[in-house]
Amino acid sequence: MPDSISQVAARSRAAANVLALATRATKDATLETMASALLSDYALIIDANAADVSAAEAAGMPAHMIDRLRLDRSRIEGMAQGLREVAGLPDPVGTVLRGSTLANGLELRQVTVPFGVVGVIYEARPNVTADAAGICLKSGNAVILRGSSSALSSNTAIVTSLRTALTDTGLPEDCVQLAPGEGHDAVKELMRARGLVDVLIPRGGAGLIRSVVEESTVPVIETGVGNCHVYVDADADLEMALAIVLNSKTHRTSVCNSAESLLVHADVAADFLPRVVAALQDADVTIHGDAAFTAYDAVVPATDEDWDTEFLSLDISAAVVPDLGAAIEHIRAHSSGHTEAIVTGSQSAARRFTAEVDSAVVMVNASTRFTDGGEFGFGAEIGISTQKLHARGPLGLPEMTSSKYIVIGDGHVR
Repeated sequence: MPDSISQVAARSRAAANVLALATRATKDATLETMASALLSDYALIIDANAADVSAAEAAGMPAHMIDRLRLDRSRIEGMAQGLREVAGLPDPVGTVLRGSTLANGLELRQVTVPFGVVGVIYEARPNVTADAAGICLKSGNAVILRGSSSALSSNTAIVTSLRTALTDTGLPEDCVQLAPGEGHDAVKELMRARGLVDVLIPRGGAGLIRSVVEESTVPVIETGVGNCHVYVDADADLEMALAIVLNSKTHRTSVCNSAESLLVHADVAADFLPRVVAALQDADVTIHGDAAFTAYDAVVPATDEDWDTEFLSLDISAAVVPDLGAAIEHIRAHSSGHTEAIVTGSQSAARRFTAEVDSAVVMVNASTRFTDGGEFGFGAEIGISTQKLHARGPLGLPEMTSSKYIVIGDGHVR
């Protein structure tokens, strides 16, 4: 009979108690060993992934999901490099956030501590398995991983490799575990494991995130979908704008920081639209446009739904706006709160955009693709939080800790 979530969580708790006391040297050595193990087990992981991809293709999985599921040499090397980068980052545990000596002589310190047991529920992206395991280990947390059934063989191979590395370095292998069972009932059991699991993090599409947020009794750090916008302002360098739009949209379409909406100031529309339409269409992007864009061949009329859609494909919604204020209002109405970018040479426009656009990340003259823990220098990330509690933006090491107060007295009584 397979283990229950309560049994797995009990082992995670025991492992977390050991991991919370591990030194940075031990954790970093373990991360390096985990990275080496992934490369050593490359053939086994690739074979397992090939089976998952074959089954997904036979089942008719959409192309953008197949892209997320597929592993190759470069992606496994990226997973290993991500673990090594996390090893090189400061240990987030034990940081003194603030401290003082009170008027009565008590010494007060607020210090960072691990959550304890973290559950991560995610879709067909097996690289998340290594990223989440590495970040949780460095931040002192045991992790229970629940990937989608379509990536089960890949995730099992990756976790087997990581658990072997843990054993080799003297930490409990149960610092990293896969949640047992398949199907939504097994996921629900993890979501209802309040008291056994300290925090849940969902990473995936809107349906998954909504389900976890609405059904979980375990506290949730909500990661969000990415209906990201690029706004080309009246004072934009149009060559720069073209490069940023193309990179934001086409660099990799299946990820949450890919641009899904383009807004262009009316004052530059006559010059910019012919260029951006041609460039996007040369890149096989389907433009879902307003009346200004549909004046061009092969641009399809945008529906009301298109403005709110995270396409995750070679599609983009596009509109001309009369001014900066209209662009901000459009973003407020349709954004998922992930990442928005302005391309402008005006400091005042940039200041207004960054002040009035309320998303986790606001870019000025940069591609939306930079919203990423690695690009921000945080190392690998678990996801991009679009909520305002407990963390916002890329979930790196510091965001995977809580805090506690340590109070030292000398016989003080109240």
